[in-house]
Amino acid sequence: MADDKLSKYKAKRDFKLTREPSGSGKLVASNRRRFVIQKHDATRLHYDLRLELDGVFKSWAVTKGPSLDPHDKRLAVEVEDHPLDYGDFEGTIPKGQYGGGTVMLWDRGYWEPEGNRTPEEALAKGDFKFTLEGDRLHGSFVLVRMRHDRDGGKRTNWLLIKHHDDFSVEENGAVVLEDNETSVASGRPMDAIAAGKGKKPKPFMIQGGDVEADAVWDSTHGLAAEERKAGTKTATKSAKQHTKTKRTKSEMPDFIAPQLCESLARPPSATGWIHEIKFDGYRIQMRVEDGEVSLKTRKGLDWTAKYGAIAKSASALPDCIIDGEICALDEKGAPDFAALQAALSEGKTDNLTYFAFDLLFAGDEDLRALPLIERKQRLDGLLSESGDDPRLRYVEHFETGGDAVLKSACRLSLEGIISKQADAPYKSGRSNTWAKSKCRAGHEVVIGAYATTNGKFRSLLVGVFRGNHFVYVGRVGTGYGAKTVEKLLPRLREMEATKSPFTGIGAPKKSADIVWLKPELVAEIEFAGWTADGQVRQAAFKGLREDKPAEEVEAEMPASPSKTDVSDPEPTTPARTRPRRQGKEEVMGVMISSPDKQLWPDDGDGEPVTKVELARYYQAVGSWLIDHIKGRPCSIIRTPDGIDGEQFFQRHAMPGTSNLLELVTVFGDKKPYLQIDRVEGLAAIAQLGGVELHPWNCEPGQPEVPGRLVFDLDPGPDVEFTTVSEAAREIRDRLEELGLVSFCKTTGGKGLHVVTPLSISKGKKLGWDEAKAFAHDVCREMARDNPELYLIKMAKAQREGRIFLDYLRNDRMSTAVAPLSPRARPGATVSMPLNWSQVKAGLDPKRFTIRTVPGLLEKSTAWQDYGDGQRPLEQAIKRLSKAKNRAA
Repeated sequence: MADDKLSKYKAKRDFKLTREPSGSGKLVASNRRRFVIQKHDATRLHYDLRLELDGVFKSWAVTKGPSLDPHDKRLAVEVEDHPLDYGDFEGTIPKGQYGGGTVMLWDRGYWEPEGNRTPEEALAKGDFKFTLEGDRLHGSFVLVRMRHDRDGGKRTNWLLIKHHDDFSVEENGAVVLEDNETSVASGRPMDAIAAGKGKKPKPFMIQGGDVEADAVWDSTHGLAAEERKAGTKTATKSAKQHTKTKRTKSEMPDFIAPQLCESLARPPSATGWIHEIKFDGYRIQMRVEDGEVSLKTRKGLDWTAKYGAIAKSASALPDCIIDGEICALDEKGAPDFAALQAALSEGKTDNLTYFAFDLLFAGDEDLRALPLIERKQRLDGLLSESGDDPRLRYVEHFETGGDAVLKSACRLSLEGIISKQADAPYKSGRSNTWAKSKCRAGHEVVIGAYATTNGKFRSLLVGVFRGNHFVYVGRVGTGYGAKTVEKLLPRLREMEATKSPFTGIGAPKKSADIVWLKPELVAEIEFAGWTADGQVRQAAFKGLREDKPAEEVEAEMPASPSKTDVSDPEPTTPARTRPRRQGKEEVMGVMISSPDKQLWPDDGDGEPVTKVELARYYQAVGSWLIDHIKGRPCSIIRTPDGIDGEQFFQRHAMPGTSNLLELVTVFGDKKPYLQIDRVEGLAAIAQLGGVELHPWNCEPGQPEVPGRLVFDLDPGPDVEFTTVSEAAREIRDRLEELGLVSFCKTTGGKGLHVVTPLSISKGKKLGWDEAKAFAHDVCREMARDNPELYLIKMAKAQREGRIFLDYLRNDRMSTAVAPLSPRARPGATVSMPLNWSQVKAGLDPKRFTIRTVPGLLEKSTAWQDYGDGQRPLEQAIKRLSKAKNRAA
């Protein structure tokens, strides 16, 4: 099909004479639509816009190049479809050949269509809206077909127009062309490309689903070559063929933080994984040096004295650090957690067994960088050479499909299996190279209260942590013998508290028969499954887990909670995601579907952040946040598949918009804008996957009237954050001299925002032109006074070691990220309001995340006097004018 579309392209070129791609290379499909813009110095200098669609590049020659100013209408002449190979073409086309001249890769990235029409329908209609996500161009554009074509209809003419958004400007829209005169792929200017000098274009990064790979769009070196290789070479290396990592010498540490598992509803089915039995015991790290043994829990607590017999057996081993699990075995040889609890409480641990599954150090040799399969081979040899001690056992593994191993484990009434990538190194903390799949509904929970009847113990009230919230998951009413209660009650009484630790809807209410506890004790339970509202059914107490921190306890789903048959399981692949809970969760009265969908893969500490956590974050900060967005049109950035997936910048309402959101019409746009006036509306935004809030800076209810000014300090490379803080204080001082009060917040990225609230006069109100001009003049004066540090042009080439003072947020339809809005960036950072006393050396914006901010906000006094800081802009404009006249 693509060949038919390329017939015109091929007919125009003699590939014996031109180096342009012929389109014969087969490219691996990307799950994202790609675009390139090539600067083309042919008969006339122009820019070729190419959008990937249906296996080819739809192409337009934009005569003057793209503009960032929505008022500019750039002529875009539709030309023949080009092959995808063209996406990496940079060089010269010989004179006399079609399009002869120099070609530069000026920009490239990904694009997405806008609106309800398919791209094909939009092109046929002649109104084609799309969003670009490139190295140089970003945001929303439209191609509008002109009614009357030139050249008797041989060419179709369009107009390329930038839409108003965060990336548009109101003047000098060609600045993006002027400031970027080198190749985005090779860094070369046009003359170097024409002369054939300099480096070849760098490979283009393509992200496909959850897998990111380096690739070039070149038929001989890039994706096509990879596809050809795939026919003769499997994608996954055998563990035995894995190249051995260079080993480094190191003294044994006292303790190594353990590697932890992700949870999967089904084990990975891909090749390259091994599978081990999941042991229902205590995770213990064994360290042996000169015959002295230490046995430490996953928290690093020394439990050597509790396991004297195992320590004695281990003393015969050579110096090493081993990762494993201590278990008690029942009469069938299966791990029995209740028996382990009994052995510990009675001090009868001689018959316990240490199951060794990983070798981290052998003497002073650090093995963590080696492939797992090699570490296990070394471990097997180490234990074999040290004799056949029944207390020390090597954990065998299976290389067959994980589903079959899990099925066998479940039929043997085992807890489940652990799947591990055979060629992966050992990494402390949670990792997607280890995954657990459980057979039965064994679960760890945190005790938050206990209930009594006539003063006697009756049941435990338990929960799990989700973000900063301690969520109630039900009661545990059985499994308590007289001895169990006798030993358990003193521990519970040590944890008594005056108020409930549970948060959120469904938490138990205060009553005379409930005793609240600090949420610190971890219990192991067994239960029949989950109710629709996420509570445990028929839960039975198995024992306390003193080896696990309470904050690590979170909801898990077994592979089959009520039966042991897992025949015909659906295949799955290893992923960073924990299993999604079935059904929905309610936050502020809004039902959140797919609550465990991961929106951020990492909160900065290796833990993903889910959709329901976003909703609960909005609930926690909503009363503070809503005052800064209500009454103002608000754009949102949506990441329904997480920040690593596709992102959508949404300004307008769509069909099915929640009735918790307001719809407002602004002058010049027929489509209604979104507006969030109720705290509950924030939960509706979370349900849409809305991770960023970008309100207008207008006066509430008055879109045409400026309500605040935002000065965005955007540091270039190599600018220390301390310097950014100093710049923010300088803006504060300048505004103060002009009679304005200002406030500061992090952007959630590498910069700071200085915000000054405006009071509105009763007479004629100032408009956006005056507000923008004032902000421009303040920034210009700063740049003139210190040109080595500040600039007010967007040019990336000039930003090295300098701070861009962005005044363009102060326009009618421009937006700025809201205070306390999360950002679609790694680490789940938040735009955090600050006291000026915090804006100093040592300020770290990465510490303000979805998980940390609610607690920090409770103790913060930042922006408490924001409403009292409103000042008239008219007076400030007059003062600035007088100051400029004096300086002149």
